[in-house]
Amino acid sequence: MKYFILFGPPGAGKGTHAAPLASKYNLKHLSTGELLRAEIAEGSELGKQAKELIDAGNLVPDEVVEGMISRAFGKYKEVDGFLLDGFPRTISQAHDLKEMLAARDEEVTAVISLMIPDEVIKERIAGRAKIEGRADDAKPEVIENRIRTYHAKTEALIELYKDEGLYHEIDGLGTIDEVQERVFKTVDSILGR
Repeated sequence: MKYFILFGPPGAGKGTHAAPLASKYNLKHLSTGELLRAEIAEGSELGKQAKELIDAGNLVPDEVVEGMISRAFGKYKEVDGFLLDGFPRTISQAHDLKEMLAARDEEVTAVISLMIPDEVIKERIAGRAKIEGRADDAKPEVIENRIRTYHAKTEALIELYKDEGLYHEIDGLGTIDEVQERVFKTVDSILGR
């Protein structure tokens, strides 16, 4: 199994590029956001807890996210691997993922990182909130908090994965097709195609 991490700040285009990437390389796209939104829509206990945290722009506890990811790894057998979107977000989650995969005799294949500047993040998140009706993305203070949280907690993963030789950065600016072509080219080279 291949395990790709789709990485980048909020609004970098992870959601946009995940489906074509998963389709082209027969990967199961695991978006922590979608997994959590499904729990919220279901009104489960987990969903209620998650909703309060998300509405404030905070991260959901590791054990909740990791439980969902681990269940998903065991559930899908007909794929060539997984595309993790929104996980790991912290150094601690990265170590937990490593342990989770080691228990399956697997490891992270590569980190595909879409990068955009903070100003573009703000524009894209605000635009997405209007289009998709995502109230959690509409408030400027929540957007600012998400950017701060990304820089404080998630950005540290770049060095970790660079040190492991797994980090591949892609310019996330340009048309969807231009960025997608860069993503495919990068993955092809990782897979030796």
